[in-house]
Amino acid sequence: MRKHGPWTIRESQQVYRDPWITLQVDQVVRPDGKPGTYCTVELKPGVCVVALDEEDYVYLTQEFHYAVGRVTIEGVSGGIEETEGTLQTAIRELNEELGITARNFLQLGSVDPFTAAIRSPTALFVATDLTFGQATCEGTEIIDMVKIPLREAIEMVESSVITHSPTCVLLYKIAKWRKLFA
Repeated sequence: MRKHGPWTIRESQQVYRDPWITLQVDQVVRPDGKPGTYCTVELKPGVCVVALDEEDYVYLTQEFHYAVGRVTIEGVSGGIEETEGTLQTAIRELNEELGITARNFLQLGSVDPFTAAIRSPTALFVATDLTFGQATCEGTEIIDMVKIPLREAIEMVESSVITHSPTCVLLYKIAKWRKLFA
């Protein structure tokens, strides 16, 4: 038995694992003292990157995402490989998904997109001083580049056109960094 905040974990069992996801079921004593179970999902830690040019245009991805069953617009996102750090992942993913290389990357914090049952830490980056080349997407990806003014991207967050939570947070942080807000 071990304490986990106000919970006590009596036993843990990993019931599924692949390179991206781990599912764990814990037998617990709840904060109210009653027995129960708690399931958690751990997603591979990742990054979200938005490229920004000198004219305050952002470069986002447009892609069908299987889990939500629709096309979404969002920042470049991807999982951190065991041999990489967050910056190396941001550099690799931006180049793979949009064919963009950047001279400057600024980390603007991180987010936990889900907190109740899913652990998925995501580092947030803005990339500047851009060079454009050819994307080299993975076989599971069909990605279109979306170039829009930062102000329009913020409006798309506010109207729920952009719903990917790391991208939403990152766009607001970039807008604050660029002093678009008072």
